[in-house]
Amino acid sequence: MSIRLKLSIGLIIIILVSNVILAAVMTIYVKKVYFTEVQTRVRLDLNSARIIYNNSIDQIEQVLKAISFRRRISLPIEQEVKKDLGIVLQNIYHESGMDFLTLVGPDGRVIYRAHNTLKNGDDISEMSIIKKALSDQNYTKGTMVVSQDYLNNESEKLARRAIINIEETPKARLISKEIENRGMIIAAVVPFLSLDTNDNEKMLGLLLGGYLLNNYFEIVDKIKSEAFQGQSYKGEDIGTATIFFDDLRISTNVKRKDNQRAIGSRMSSEVYDCVINQGKVWADRAFVVNNWYITSYEPILDPDNNIIGSLYVGLLEEPFKEPQKIIIVFFIIMVSISAIASLLLMFFYTRKLLKPIDNIIVMSEKVINGDLTARCCVQSAGEIGKLCNTINQMAEAIEQREKELQKTTQQQIIQSEKLASIGRLSAGIAHEINNPLTGVLTFAHLLKQKEHNSEKDLEDIDIIIRETTRVCEIVRGLLDFARQTPAQKGDINVNDILQQILKLIRRQKEFMNVAIEENYSNNIPIINGDKNQLQQVFLNILLNAGEAISKSGKITISTSSNENHILITIEDTGCGIKKEDLNKIFDPFYTSKPPGKGTGLGLSISYGIIQQHGGDIECESEPGKGTVFNILLPIKTRT
Repeated sequence: MSIRLKLSIGLIIIILVSNVILAAVMTIYVKKVYFTEVQTRVRLDLNSARIIYNNSIDQIEQVLKAISFRRRISLPIEQEVKKDLGIVLQNIYHESGMDFLTLVGPDGRVIYRAHNTLKNGDDISEMSIIKKALSDQNYTKGTMVVSQDYLNNESEKLARRAIINIEETPKARLISKEIENRGMIIAAVVPFLSLDTNDNEKMLGLLLGGYLLNNYFEIVDKIKSEAFQGQSYKGEDIGTATIFFDDLRISTNVKRKDNQRAIGSRMSSEVYDCVINQGKVWADRAFVVNNWYITSYEPILDPDNNIIGSLYVGLLEEPFKEPQKIIIVFFIIMVSISAIASLLLMFFYTRKLLKPIDNIIVMSEKVINGDLTARCCVQSAGEIGKLCNTINQMAEAIEQREKELQKTTQQQIIQSEKLASIGRLSAGIAHEINNPLTGVLTFAHLLKQKEHNSEKDLEDIDIIIRETTRVCEIVRGLLDFARQTPAQKGDINVNDILQQILKLIRRQKEFMNVAIEENYSNNIPIINGDKNQLQQVFLNILLNAGEAISKSGKITISTSSNENHILITIEDTGCGIKKEDLNKIFDPFYTSKPPGKGTGLGLSISYGIIQQHGGDIECESEPGKGTVFNILLPIKTRT
């Protein structure tokens, strides 16, 4: 791939990625701004809905207060009902439109129902709003849940209106209940008071009035009218309001697909958990019946501060996506035009910028084809000019080195042939050594099987067998240097190998005046490797260390580990290695020892063994102070 193509692709990717990121950020920002604005409007609409809802309760209270203020009772309340109070209550009931208007005695029993004159005498003192009014002897109002029995006492019509069939609703929580026959009411209670002979107020009874919210649409329609002013989108109301009993819609202007009010549908489980279970205000998008709305829900509490339902307002999400789409599409078009213009400018600019490189490529091809006299003739300022001069200098250097290479190639060929001959000779010698070693090993095994061998004799014979076997492995390693053979790996402990080697070399004369310090880590993990090959590596390094110490000195052997590797460090206080020789010590047949003292294969074979184990070996040395070999072996070497 040419540099022009790479540069073009890179710039194209940069431009496209930056524009895509810019478009994505802009899209997110526009959506966030619009969503925040709509949420703010919905929260304000919820405030309006709450005011309308509370005003409906306040209006009930005002009507009941007007009755109690205007009607002064002098007779027992039962007699007042028979006199003309009952007629007054019936007139107020019909004019106010309330669903129930009930006169309750101080003992909590119903004295008179303006909407059901034949039903009285039942005890409703446990109704929370009645209980609170009797306790405080004061005005009380709020929202409550009432049973089907209570509604039957009030009116069979109310009891029938309260019954709602529960529908399956997408995203709603699972319940087994199919019908809800309880009712949720808004109501107010005012006391009837009279003065006794000592001018003390005495409560003669209570007046209870209110509305059943089940299938009662005046409040939600008023919220929609005043808060949303009848706005619609594609024939669908933009704004909706709902009164929930628990999670059940009992009063709403949210429509189903058949354009009927979605009575009996339920709020989503996510909203239910926030509003009903946790008592928090929900202000976010939510799935309502069959569409997405930007919504706000707040809990509805009864007089005992129990959550019994929620008040909801919502704006259809779809109308607010249209302006977002227009802005986003316009922005994407502008970004696309900018990107295309940038790409065209980039094309012409890179073409002009990289034109001198074409000349360099032509010159380079000539050099590759053998014309070492070719030169770059571009005279340009800046980095391109420096590049041309550098390439010309490189061509001159190549031409000069080509001449020198021709002189040295013949010498290297002669040296290679010499090394090959030495390798073949070494392989032959190794084969010859194997024969007597096999005999020694065989007779050692036979000697071990003889009777009357002492424990010391058996120990010495085991050493002969083990070391003869190791010599065989060394010879095999010499052969493997020319032809790589797979290692016979198994689970081994590096500390054990080092300790076994030290038992052997401590007796040799090179180590008689050498102090050996062992610092083994107790947490060395078991690794997978060839025991004999690693013995050969450690033995080679230790023998070199012993030979490097002329009179007396010290060898320190340390092991440690981390998550991935084991580190074996062998440090001596010998004569050290010259700096210029450090890069050669692992080369085959390189040795600093006098003739007859070494072949130069020990460290090169050791290096190959460590490489086969997936590890590494490094050497640090300072002449006169000593040498340090660091051997790094991977813990996970299984294949």
